[in-house]
Amino acid sequence: MRKKKVWVVSPLFYLMAAAMGVMAFLSLPYNRVHFMIEMTAAVLSAAAVLVSDFLYRRNIYSTVRSVKKVLTAEEERAFQEFALPVAVVAAAGDIVWANAAFVQSLCGGGAYQGENVLKYIYPKTFRQVMSEKGAAVAHHGREYTVYGARAQEGYLLYFVDDTYFKAVNKEFREKRSVVCMCAFDNREELIRDSAGDEESRITAGVEAALRSWVAEECGGFIRRLSNGRYLILTDEAHIEEAKKKRFRVLDAVREVKNTRNNMSATVSIGVGRGASDIAQSERWARQALDMALGRGGDQVAVRSEGDTYEFFGGLSKGVEKRDKVRTRVIAATLTDHVKASDRIYVMGHKNSDLDSVGSAVGMWAVIKKGLEKPVNIVLDRARTLAGPMADMVADAYPEEEVFISPLEAMQTITDKSLLIVVDTHSVNFVESHELLQRAMRVVVIDHHRMMVSHIKNALIFYHEPYASSASEMVTELVQYIKSSAIDGVDAEALLSGIMLDTKNFVLKTGVRTFEASAYLRRRGADTVAVKKLFSSTLDNYKQKAQLVSGAEIYKGCAIATSTWEAADLRVAAAQAADELLTILGVRASFVLYKVGADVSVSARSLGDVNVQLILEEFGGGGHLTMAGCQMKNINMPDARRALLRALDQKLSEVSGGRE
Repeated sequence: MRKKKVWVVSPLFYLMAAAMGVMAFLSLPYNRVHFMIEMTAAVLSAAAVLVSDFLYRRNIYSTVRSVKKVLTAEEERAFQEFALPVAVVAAAGDIVWANAAFVQSLCGGGAYQGENVLKYIYPKTFRQVMSEKGAAVAHHGREYTVYGARAQEGYLLYFVDDTYFKAVNKEFREKRSVVCMCAFDNREELIRDSAGDEESRITAGVEAALRSWVAEECGGFIRRLSNGRYLILTDEAHIEEAKKKRFRVLDAVREVKNTRNNMSATVSIGVGRGASDIAQSERWARQALDMALGRGGDQVAVRSEGDTYEFFGGLSKGVEKRDKVRTRVIAATLTDHVKASDRIYVMGHKNSDLDSVGSAVGMWAVIKKGLEKPVNIVLDRARTLAGPMADMVADAYPEEEVFISPLEAMQTITDKSLLIVVDTHSVNFVESHELLQRAMRVVVIDHHRMMVSHIKNALIFYHEPYASSASEMVTELVQYIKSSAIDGVDAEALLSGIMLDTKNFVLKTGVRTFEASAYLRRRGADTVAVKKLFSSTLDNYKQKAQLVSGAEIYKGCAIATSTWEAADLRVAAAQAADELLTILGVRASFVLYKVGADVSVSARSLGDVNVQLILEEFGGGGHLTMAGCQMKNINMPDARRALLRALDQKLSEVSGGRE
């Protein structure tokens, strides 16, 4: 070791202790009490500095002795000549010995005594360094992988300079090819009833925006395929940059508008990132594009390894699709599957509402009375929020076993049975996850925006995010399967589901919504009877009033929290969320309420704020104007703070409040 004075404790501390002693003596002629206090403090400070110095040096010397026991003189010479930087450090991280390579590479040829090795491995810890794979660190512009071994009273650290290999690896990852699939979402809606020159202008505008983005920001190329679809090839580095800019191409395309109705053009992009080869990247890109379209379009979905997705955009309202060809094809295919089944089960989501139960009743009626196949609705009557509707349907068909419990369904289902899931497509939200796993043949009918945890390998995945409700979708299917199978009670169940999700034909209401409602009215739906299904008890009304009265406004969002628990608080929370939207200046509402150890959130909006994107942060879902989630194992204050953070993040992503 070098014979050089090492300041174990900074000289500044010695000077400070001495200065305190001088100040004490200066105060002696004026006040002896102050002198005693100051002198006592000075002595104690000096003692603390000396004790620290002594303990540190003893630690160093004991570590050095341990090193000498471990390393013989010949081994020490070998380590000195070793090409890799090596250092022996004490338990606290102080360097007690290092070879010439360490001094030259990491210390710049200077002294190392008294230094702490943590500054060379920051932000890694000894625990990470001691792992089998070591720890990657950077120091003075060089990249190292540090490996450690236990010594008797410290650590032996090896620094492997792999700057070149990491640079090559980084360049390989950044230059790895990425396939993107792009779709012109609303091309048909924009060019419908437009002149030929208008169609050409819109298409050219969208393509110009895409080509400009690819050329200027992606460093790749774009090729037009067919039916308004495009293939884009770029690399990882440019996709990362596009992510940081939140895919500004969506805004550029949205500036292209139809001059007749001022409707904006939108595109959806699927990105297959991190794939092992081009073929896999292309498959992932197609899956990501399907996910983006299933969530309403006007967004980018990035799929990476491990079936993980990131979403950007999705801020505009979906455009209603008026073409019913797909509905007719789905109805014919569904009829074939029903006829080939020995028994059919219809199941909604947990804590089912009027739309879930209403769409299930519609499917039950057309299968039972139209196709004459045995069918049951799987429903937990104790947890449903549509109890009055279930009672109404059960009373209307006393001779039929319309509703059965999930346990009863599990006992009777066979491999030839068909399970129809309505008003949800997530494996996490179905009424009975066990029944879904047991079913060999599954059909999904849903209108919520696509979630990553969607049901895979379904025989039919009828997903229409532009529809107002699952009841609207079922109503259209019924008309193509057997229109006369629906009577007054069934029509009222379906109409109540439509009215619930559209908030009495205010939100997410299109031409097809009114067409479906008109059909139900012709089939005998009584609007007064439907209105009664929305009635609540006096206790529910009081709870709703209490939630609304305690609400606060934050960035245009009304936030209400409950300080109590009740068995039917879900109903009051949903009603309170709807009521808060009637307040002037409120764009969205969030009602938080306790459910055991969890906190549930019911969210609504008028379309200016995408509440689905906000609640997806907590594992929830829904669609643009109505969503929900459940925060696990959290108290109310923490849940509220988490929601505020999500609002800050999501609302800041849209300039000028544009959503």
